[in-house]
Amino acid sequence: MSVKQISVFIENKPGTMHELTKVLAENHIDMRALSLAETEGFGIVRILVDDVMETSSVLKDAGYIYQLTPVVVVAVPDEPGGLNKVLTVFTAAGINLNYMYAIPGKTTAYIIFRVEDVKLAEKELRQAGIHIADQEEISAL
Repeated sequence: MSVKQISVFIENKPGTMHELTKVLAENHIDMRALSLAETEGFGIVRILVDDVMETSSVLKDAGYIYQLTPVVVVAVPDEPGGLNKVLTVFTAAGINLNYMYAIPGKTTAYIIFRVEDVKLAEKELRQAGIHIADQEEISAL
């Protein structure tokens, strides 16, 4: 049920993000979420897209180095404590959170979680009655 995130490695220099988004735009790839993290000399662009397989093919053909990573995407109501409820489940189950980022919405935010044990995270969230988005739901945003 996890969603596939694409992590693209780019040089940390002017214009590289522009080139990446140009390739995606020219191939009609629609990004649903994006996170950019800096490392020494390189950046890691993490994206959720409407079509993972097509995007993978486009990136490969354009010469990008990328990786598909399973992530857990949770629909969190826009209310005080919404995120805390999810994090409480993770803490109680001993699930380590590597990183997270969000897709904001009017009444619901989708929070993308990279955790060490995706299956355990999904099991614990389901037991807590928390909605987990699948690839189809993200593609439809």
